[in-house]
Amino acid sequence: MGAVNFILNLAGLLLWLNWRSNRFDPLGRRAPATLMGTLRPATPKKMRRWHLPVFIGSLLLLRAVVYWWIGKETNWAGKLDLGPMVLYFSSSAHWDGFFRMTVFSFLSFGLMLGILYVWLLVLSLLAGPLPIHGLVTIPLGRVDGWPRWAKAILPFVATAMIWWLVAWLLIRLDVLTPTPPAGRFQQSVLLGLSSYLLWKIPLGAILVLHLLNSYIYFGKHPIWKYANATAQTLMQPLSKLPLRAGKIDFGPVAALVVIFLAAHFAEAGLYRLYARLPL
Repeated sequence: MGAVNFILNLAGLLLWLNWRSNRFDPLGRRAPATLMGTLRPATPKKMRRWHLPVFIGSLLLLRAVVYWWIGKETNWAGKLDLGPMVLYFSSSAHWDGFFRMTVFSFLSFGLMLGILYVWLLVLSLLAGPLPIHGLVTIPLGRVDGWPRWAKAILPFVATAMIWWLVAWLLIRLDVLTPTPPAGRFQQSVLLGLSSYLLWKIPLGAILVLHLLNSYIYFGKHPIWKYANATAQTLMQPLSKLPLRAGKIDFGPVAALVVIFLAAHFAEAGLYRLYARLPL
């Protein structure tokens, strides 16, 4: 069921990205009357922009029904991995079991969507060249134009605030152990900080692409220009170190080691802090 849940989350994520990019479709906008003859699509436009959020909501509700039925028959429980904590959503034959599975369905999709936007935010901070950076700008919208400091603190602020609000509901559903407000505040802070651990994935991918393109010619696709430019930005703090031996540049490897070691020790420290929280 974990693989099925992931695939359905991915399907919902693709629908979300399609919805976000739909406003950039020039044929989807209202054109002047003098240009309607040239800009009108060949076939009638049946899909409206508001249909996609409705499809996503319907998908999440439908799978909640399936999860509820499977859960009450097989004692299956939905699992939500938040890093420092793991939440389990059990089902039952009563309506509270259905409501619990509905909350799990929406939170599971929301978690994947949140991870995507945390990745997009760090790519927005790197501000790579177009046209690849346009793939970051489209889903982020106006957030991409925010000041760098605002985009840098957004993962922490958004994660902490969302958890503070969601925790109340999870306590009512007996998914989360009741904690005093001070403990819930500490949980929010630690989860907000742990959101930055997700940055290691896109940063590592950029460095690996740059490393491959440094020694293997893959053509002139814009993705390679984007990877090279953003990797140079990432390696800027290491530029004064002697990381080059002849034609071999150890900068990408050194940056990978620094990023993943920093993420490892930060993760271990956050997990220790969470283990000491009063429950």
